Amino acid sequence: MESYKIALIPGDGTGPEMLREGVKVLQAAAKKFAFDLTFEEFDYGGERYLKSGEVLPAGAVEELRKYHAIYLGAVGHPEVKPGILEKGILLRLRFELDQYINLRPVKLYPGVETPLKDKGPDEIDFVVVRENSEGLYTGSGGFMRKGTPHEVAIQESINTRFGVERCLRYAFEYCREHKRKTLTLCGKTNVLTFAFDLWERAFHEVGEEYPDVQREYAHVDAISMWMVKNPEQFDVIVTDNMFGDIITDLGAILQGGMGIAAGGNINPQGTSMFEPIGGSAPKYTGKNMINPLAAICAGGMLLEHLGEKEAATAVEKAVMTVCSEHIQSLSAGKMGAGTSEVGDLVVDNL
Repeated sequence: MESYKIALIPGDGTGPEMLREGVKVLQAAAKKFAFDLTFEEFDYGGERYLKSGEVLPAGAVEELRKYHAIYLGAVGHPEVKPGILEKGILLRLRFELDQYINLRPVKLYPGVETPLKDKGPDEIDFVVVRENSEGLYTGSGGFMRKGTPHEVAIQESINTRFGVERCLRYAFEYCREHKRKTLTLCGKTNVLTFAFDLWERAFHEVGEEYPDVQREYAHVDAISMWMVKNPEQFDVIVTDNMFGDIITDLGAILQGGMGIAAGGNINPQGTSMFEPIGGSAPKYTGKNMINPLAAICAGGMLLEHLGEKEAATAVEKAVMTVCSEHIQSLSAGKMGAGTSEVGDLVVDNL
Protein backbone atom coordinates (compact mmCIF):
# COMPACT_ATOMS: atom_id res chain seq x y z
CA MET A 1 0.00 0.00 0.00
CA GLU A 2 1.34 3.42 -0.97
CA SER A 3 1.80 5.84 1.93
CA TYR A 4 2.09 9.63 1.78
CA LYS A 5 2.98 12.26 4.37
CA ILE A 6 1.00 15.50 4.04
CA ALA A 7 1.80 18.74 5.89
CA LEU A 8 -1.31 20.70 6.84
CA ILE A 9 -1.23 24.49 7.20
CA PRO A 10 -4.82 25.43 8.12
CA GLY A 11 -3.85 29.10 8.40
CA ASP A 12 -6.23 31.92 9.22
CA GLY A 13 -9.93 32.77 9.30
CA THR A 14 -12.02 30.10 7.61
CA GLY A 15 -8.91 28.25 6.43
CA PRO A 16 -9.12 25.59 9.18
CA GLU A 17 -12.81 24.94 8.42
CA MET A 18 -12.17 24.54 4.69
CA LEU A 19 -9.15 22.33 5.24
CA ARG A 20 -11.03 20.14 7.71
CA GLU A 21 -13.52 19.23 5.00
CA GLY A 22 -10.73 18.70 2.49
CA VAL A 23 -8.98 16.29 4.84
CA LYS A 24 -12.28 14.50 5.41
CA VAL A 25 -12.62 13.90 1.67
CA LEU A 26 -8.96 12.88 1.26
CA GLN A 27 -9.30 10.33 4.04
CA ALA A 28 -12.41 8.89 2.42
CA ALA A 29 -10.66 8.70 -0.94
CA ALA A 30 -7.63 7.00 0.60
CA LYS A 31 -9.86 4.39 2.22
CA LYS A 32 -11.78 3.75 -1.00
CA PHE A 33 -8.71 3.50 -3.25
CA ALA A 34 -6.43 1.70 -0.80
CA PHE A 35 -3.59 4.07 -0.04
CA ASP A 36 -2.48 5.70 3.20
CA LEU A 37 -2.31 9.39 4.10
CA THR A 38 -0.57 10.67 7.23
CA PHE A 39 -1.25 14.29 8.19
CA GLU A 40 0.77 16.62 10.40
CA GLU A 41 -0.50 20.08 11.25
CA PHE A 42 1.57 23.27 11.46
CA ASP A 43 0.25 26.45 13.11
CA TYR A 44 1.79 28.95 10.67
CA GLY A 45 -0.41 32.02 10.24
CA GLY A 46 -1.67 35.20 11.83
CA GLU A 47 -2.23 33.95 15.37
CA ARG A 48 1.29 32.57 15.64
CA TYR A 49 2.73 35.78 14.24
CA LEU A 50 0.80 37.94 16.71
CA LYS A 51 1.99 35.83 19.63
CA SER A 52 5.63 35.26 18.65
CA GLY A 53 6.47 37.87 16.02
CA GLU A 54 7.68 35.16 13.65
CA VAL A 55 5.98 34.07 10.45
CA LEU A 56 7.93 30.87 9.81
CA PRO A 57 10.27 29.58 12.54
CA ALA A 58 13.86 28.60 11.84
CA GLY A 59 14.01 25.26 10.07
CA ALA A 60 10.39 25.37 8.92
CA VAL A 61 11.18 25.17 5.21
CA GLU A 62 13.54 22.24 5.68
CA GLU A 63 10.93 20.47 7.80
CA LEU A 64 8.24 20.93 5.15
CA ARG A 65 10.62 19.65 2.49
CA LYS A 66 10.31 16.17 4.05
CA TYR A 67 6.62 15.86 3.12
CA HIS A 68 5.14 14.58 -0.12
CA ALA A 69 2.90 17.65 -0.31
CA ILE A 70 1.61 20.66 1.62
CA TYR A 71 -2.13 21.27 1.97
CA LEU A 72 -2.93 24.91 2.77
CA GLY A 73 -6.19 26.41 4.05
CA ALA A 74 -5.83 30.18 3.74
CA VAL A 75 -3.51 32.99 4.83
CA GLY A 76 -4.63 36.46 5.93
CA HIS A 77 -5.43 37.90 9.37
CA PRO A 78 -7.32 41.18 9.98
CA GLU A 79 -4.86 42.21 12.72
CA VAL A 80 -1.76 41.60 10.60
CA LYS A 81 -0.66 44.14 8.00
CA PRO A 82 -1.32 42.83 4.46
CA GLY A 83 1.78 41.38 2.85
CA ILE A 84 3.50 40.08 5.97
CA LEU A 85 1.89 36.63 5.98
CA GLU A 86 1.57 36.42 2.20
CA LYS A 87 5.27 37.15 1.64
CA GLY A 88 6.45 35.34 4.76
CA ILE A 89 4.54 32.12 4.12
CA LEU A 90 3.20 31.83 0.57
CA LEU A 91 5.97 33.51 -1.39
CA ARG A 92 8.75 32.19 0.81
CA LEU A 93 7.55 28.59 0.45
CA ARG A 94 7.08 28.98 -3.30
CA PHE A 95 10.60 30.33 -3.76
CA GLU A 96 12.55 28.24 -1.23
CA LEU A 97 10.79 24.97 -2.15
CA ASP A 98 11.27 25.91 -5.82
CA GLN A 99 7.57 25.55 -6.63
CA TYR A 100 8.16 27.05 -10.04
CA ILE A 101 4.78 26.18 -11.54
CA ASN A 102 1.43 27.59 -10.50
CA LEU A 103 -1.22 25.32 -11.99
CA ARG A 104 -4.76 26.64 -12.28
CA PRO A 105 -7.55 24.62 -13.88
CA VAL A 106 -10.43 26.81 -15.07
CA LYS A 107 -13.35 24.44 -15.43
CA LEU A 108 -17.05 25.18 -15.15
CA TYR A 109 -18.98 22.34 -13.53
CA PRO A 110 -22.61 21.48 -14.39
CA GLY A 111 -25.01 23.34 -12.15
CA VAL A 112 -22.60 26.20 -11.47
CA GLU A 113 -23.45 29.68 -12.75
CA THR A 114 -20.99 31.71 -14.79
CA PRO A 115 -21.39 35.43 -15.57
CA LEU A 116 -20.80 34.67 -19.25
CA LYS A 117 -23.96 34.67 -21.34
CA ASP A 118 -24.62 31.51 -23.37
CA LYS A 119 -21.48 29.75 -22.08
CA GLY A 120 -21.45 26.47 -20.18
CA PRO A 121 -19.21 23.56 -19.18
CA ASP A 122 -18.46 22.73 -22.82
CA GLU A 123 -17.00 26.20 -23.40
CA ILE A 124 -15.15 26.82 -20.11
CA ASP A 125 -12.53 24.13 -19.63
CA PHE A 126 -8.90 25.23 -19.87
CA VAL A 127 -5.77 25.33 -17.74
CA VAL A 128 -3.32 28.14 -16.96
CA VAL A 129 0.33 27.26 -16.35
CA ARG A 130 1.93 30.25 -14.62
CA GLU A 131 5.64 30.65 -14.02
CA ASN A 132 5.83 30.92 -10.24
CA SER A 133 9.37 31.83 -9.22
CA GLU A 134 10.61 34.70 -11.38
CA GLY A 135 9.27 37.85 -13.03
CA LEU A 136 8.19 40.82 -10.96
CA TYR A 137 7.78 38.68 -7.85
CA THR A 138 11.50 38.22 -7.19
CA GLY A 139 11.55 41.51 -5.30
CA SER A 140 14.35 42.93 -7.44
CA GLY A 141 14.50 46.71 -7.40
CA GLY A 142 14.39 49.44 -4.80
CA PHE A 143 13.77 53.08 -3.93
CA MET A 144 15.63 56.31 -4.47
CA ARG A 145 14.80 59.40 -2.38
CA LYS A 146 11.97 57.51 -0.67
CA GLY A 147 9.46 59.73 1.05
CA THR A 148 10.45 62.84 -0.89
CA PRO A 149 8.65 64.59 -3.77
CA HIS A 150 11.31 63.16 -6.10
CA GLU A 151 10.90 59.54 -5.01
CA VAL A 152 11.73 56.80 -7.52
CA ALA A 153 10.51 53.21 -7.20
CA ILE A 154 11.99 50.51 -9.43
CA GLN A 155 10.57 46.98 -9.72
CA GLU A 156 12.37 44.68 -12.15
CA SER A 157 11.05 41.60 -13.92
CA ILE A 158 13.65 38.83 -13.86
CA ASN A 159 13.33 36.18 -16.58
CA THR A 160 16.04 33.55 -17.01
CA ARG A 161 16.31 31.14 -19.90
CA PHE A 162 16.47 28.31 -17.34
CA GLY A 163 13.31 29.43 -15.53
CA VAL A 164 11.35 30.20 -18.68
CA GLU A 165 12.30 26.95 -20.40
CA ARG A 166 11.41 24.67 -17.50
CA CYS A 167 8.01 26.36 -17.22
CA LEU A 168 7.38 25.96 -20.95
CA ARG A 169 8.51 22.35 -20.89
CA TYR A 170 6.13 21.61 -18.03
CA ALA A 171 3.29 23.16 -20.04
CA PHE A 172 4.09 21.11 -23.15
CA GLU A 173 4.35 17.93 -21.08
CA TYR A 174 1.04 18.77 -19.40
CA CYS A 175 -0.63 19.10 -22.82
CA ARG A 176 0.76 15.77 -23.92
CA GLU A 177 -0.12 13.90 -20.71
CA HIS A 178 -3.65 15.33 -20.50
CA LYS A 179 -4.32 15.09 -24.25
CA ARG A 180 -4.67 18.85 -24.67
CA LYS A 181 -4.08 19.85 -28.27
CA THR A 182 -3.14 23.55 -28.12
CA LEU A 183 -0.73 25.55 -25.96
CA THR A 184 -1.10 29.34 -26.08
CA LEU A 185 1.70 31.62 -24.92
CA CYS A 186 0.29 34.71 -23.20
CA GLY A 187 2.68 37.67 -23.36
CA LYS A 188 3.24 41.25 -24.50
CA THR A 189 5.90 41.06 -27.20
CA ASN A 190 4.99 44.46 -28.66
CA VAL A 191 5.89 46.36 -25.46
CA LEU A 192 7.86 44.07 -23.13
CA THR A 193 10.34 43.47 -25.90
CA PHE A 194 13.15 41.95 -23.83
CA ALA A 195 11.31 39.59 -21.48
CA PHE A 196 8.86 38.25 -24.03
CA ASP A 197 11.39 38.04 -26.79
CA LEU A 198 13.02 35.43 -24.56
CA TRP A 199 9.69 33.78 -23.80
CA GLU A 200 8.62 33.62 -27.44
CA ARG A 201 11.92 32.28 -28.75
CA ALA A 202 12.07 29.62 -26.04
CA PHE A 203 8.41 28.75 -26.65
CA HIS A 204 9.01 27.89 -30.30
CA GLU A 205 12.39 26.24 -29.73
CA VAL A 206 11.06 23.94 -26.99
CA GLY A 207 7.87 23.43 -28.98
CA GLU A 208 9.82 21.81 -31.81
CA GLU A 209 10.19 18.81 -29.49
CA TYR A 210 6.40 18.53 -29.20
CA PRO A 211 5.02 18.33 -32.75
CA ASP A 212 1.79 16.87 -31.37
CA VAL A 213 1.01 20.15 -29.53
CA GLN A 214 -0.16 23.13 -31.59
CA ARG A 215 1.49 26.43 -30.62
CA GLU A 216 -0.30 29.77 -30.53
CA TYR A 217 0.57 33.23 -29.22
CA ALA A 218 -1.62 36.11 -27.97
CA HIS A 219 -1.02 39.36 -26.12
CA VAL A 220 -2.30 39.38 -22.55
CA ASP A 221 -4.88 42.08 -23.29
CA ALA A 222 -6.31 40.02 -26.15
CA ILE A 223 -6.39 36.91 -23.98
CA SER A 224 -8.29 38.84 -21.31
CA MET A 225 -10.93 39.76 -23.89
CA TRP A 226 -11.13 36.31 -25.44
CA MET A 227 -11.43 34.60 -22.07
CA VAL A 228 -14.70 36.49 -21.71
CA LYS A 229 -15.89 36.36 -25.31
CA ASN A 230 -14.64 32.96 -26.51
CA PRO A 231 -13.21 30.91 -23.62
CA GLU A 232 -13.74 27.74 -25.65
CA GLN A 233 -10.78 28.63 -27.86
CA PHE A 234 -8.31 27.94 -25.03
CA ASP A 235 -6.90 24.58 -24.05
CA VAL A 236 -3.76 25.38 -22.02
CA ILE A 237 -2.29 28.86 -21.52
CA VAL A 238 1.31 29.38 -20.38
CA THR A 239 2.53 32.74 -19.13
CA ASP A 240 4.78 34.63 -16.76
CA ASN A 241 4.23 35.28 -13.07
CA MET A 242 2.46 38.65 -13.24
CA PHE A 243 0.17 37.99 -16.18
CA GLY A 244 -0.63 34.58 -14.75
CA ASP A 245 -1.62 36.11 -11.43
CA ILE A 246 -4.11 38.38 -13.16
CA ILE A 247 -5.71 36.08 -15.73
CA THR A 248 -6.20 33.23 -13.23
CA ASP A 249 -8.43 35.48 -11.10
CA LEU A 250 -10.43 36.26 -14.23
CA GLY A 251 -10.57 32.52 -14.84
CA ALA A 252 -11.86 31.93 -11.31
CA ILE A 253 -14.90 34.12 -11.83
CA LEU A 254 -15.61 32.43 -15.18
CA GLN A 255 -15.81 29.07 -13.45
CA GLY A 256 -18.15 30.32 -10.76
CA GLY A 257 -16.03 32.24 -8.28
CA MET A 258 -13.54 31.71 -5.49
CA GLY A 259 -15.76 29.09 -3.89
CA ILE A 260 -14.71 26.52 -6.48
CA ALA A 261 -11.27 27.68 -7.68
CA ALA A 262 -8.24 25.65 -6.61
CA GLY A 263 -4.57 25.84 -7.46
CA GLY A 264 -1.29 24.05 -7.08
CA ASN A 265 2.22 25.39 -6.52
CA ILE A 266 4.25 22.67 -8.16
CA ASN A 267 7.81 21.46 -7.87
CA PRO A 268 7.74 18.37 -10.10
CA GLN A 269 10.84 16.99 -8.36
CA GLY A 270 10.10 18.15 -4.82
CA THR A 271 7.43 19.24 -2.36
CA SER A 272 4.38 20.93 -3.87
CA MET A 273 1.61 22.94 -2.18
CA PHE A 274 -2.11 22.92 -2.93
CA GLU A 275 -4.68 25.50 -1.85
CA PRO A 276 -8.02 27.15 -2.54
CA ILE A 277 -7.16 30.41 -4.26
CA GLY A 278 -9.59 32.56 -2.26
CA GLY A 279 -8.75 34.39 0.94
CA SER A 280 -9.34 33.59 4.60
CA ALA A 281 -12.78 35.31 4.75
CA PRO A 282 -12.51 36.12 8.47
CA LYS A 283 -16.08 37.43 8.75
CA TYR A 284 -17.36 33.87 8.24
CA THR A 285 -14.99 32.23 10.73
CA GLY A 286 -16.65 29.62 12.92
CA LYS A 287 -20.10 30.05 11.40
CA ASN A 288 -20.18 26.83 9.33
CA MET A 289 -21.01 28.98 6.30
CA ILE A 290 -17.89 29.00 4.13
CA ASN A 291 -17.86 26.95 0.94
CA PRO A 292 -15.20 24.19 1.23
CA LEU A 293 -15.38 23.01 -2.39
CA ALA A 294 -12.31 24.97 -3.53
CA ALA A 295 -10.28 23.36 -0.75
CA ILE A 296 -11.69 19.95 -1.66
CA CYS A 297 -10.79 20.52 -5.33
CA ALA A 298 -7.27 21.48 -4.23
CA GLY A 299 -7.18 18.17 -2.39
CA GLY A 300 -8.12 16.44 -5.62
CA MET A 301 -5.23 18.17 -7.37
CA LEU A 302 -2.95 16.99 -4.56
CA LEU A 303 -4.04 13.40 -5.18
CA GLU A 304 -3.36 13.66 -8.90
CA HIS A 305 0.08 15.09 -8.16
CA LEU A 306 0.82 12.10 -5.91
CA GLY A 307 -0.09 9.78 -8.77
CA GLU A 308 -3.44 8.70 -7.30
CA LYS A 309 -5.27 9.69 -10.45
CA GLU A 310 -8.25 7.38 -10.03
CA ALA A 311 -8.93 8.87 -6.60
CA ALA A 312 -8.46 12.39 -7.95
CA THR A 313 -10.99 11.77 -10.72
CA ALA A 314 -13.46 10.36 -8.20
CA VAL A 315 -13.14 13.46 -6.00
CA GLU A 316 -13.78 15.74 -8.96
CA LYS A 317 -16.81 13.73 -10.06
CA ALA A 318 -18.19 13.85 -6.51
CA VAL A 319 -17.76 17.63 -6.43
CA MET A 320 -19.52 17.91 -9.79
CA THR A 321 -22.45 15.88 -8.47
CA VAL A 322 -22.71 18.03 -5.36
CA CYS A 323 -22.66 21.20 -7.47
CA SER A 324 -25.35 19.99 -9.85
CA GLU A 325 -27.64 18.14 -7.45
CA HIS A 326 -27.19 19.17 -3.84
CA ILE A 327 -26.33 22.85 -3.27
CA GLN A 328 -28.05 26.05 -4.29
CA SER A 329 -25.07 28.37 -4.69
CA LEU A 330 -21.31 28.56 -4.30
CA SER A 331 -21.57 31.66 -2.12
CA ALA A 332 -20.94 31.47 1.62
CA GLY A 333 -24.21 31.27 3.52
CA LYS A 334 -26.26 30.64 0.38
CA MET A 335 -25.33 27.03 -0.34
CA GLY A 336 -28.40 25.58 1.34
CA ALA A 337 -26.02 23.50 3.47
CA GLY A 338 -23.29 24.22 5.99
CA THR A 339 -19.57 23.82 5.50
CA SER A 340 -19.41 20.42 7.19
CA GLU A 341 -22.56 19.23 5.41
CA VAL A 342 -21.04 20.04 2.01
CA GLY A 343 -17.96 18.03 2.95
CA ASP A 344 -20.20 15.13 3.96
CA LEU A 345 -22.04 15.35 0.63
CA VAL A 346 -18.79 15.03 -1.29
CA VAL A 347 -17.80 12.00 0.80
CA ASP A 348 -21.21 10.42 0.26
CA ASN A 349 -20.83 10.82 -3.51
CA LEU A 350 -17.31 9.38 -3.75
